[in-house]
Amino acid sequence: MNPGRADKKFAILIYMDESSWDIGQLIVGLMVAFVGFIVVWKADWMLKNFGSVPFAEKFLQTEGGTRLFYKLLGILVMVGGIMHATDLLGTLMSAIIERLFGGYQIL
Repeated sequence: MNPGRADKKFAILIYMDESSWDIGQLIVGLMVAFVGFIVVWKADWMLKNFGSVPFAEKFLQTEGGTRLFYKLLGILVMVGGIMHATDLLGTLMSAIIERLFGGYQIL
């Protein structure tokens, strides 16, 4: 048992308990998720109006790489919006930062 690791888990639990979730966060998160849904739904419209993405055409070597890129981007925006609405986005970001940069201490 590593006592330093247990302290980090405790610090994350304290961070989660002090989060201030409110109805505004739910509304903004659902609006962002709706925008992501529109991007997925209207990927062809976006292609016609904004043009192709050379990066997507090069690396997503499928028929319609830009359409796939717009759909993947929309799905990512939807997931981020739902995570923001349910107050999971901050917790996930703090866990990722802890894994990448070695944890933090709450004073």
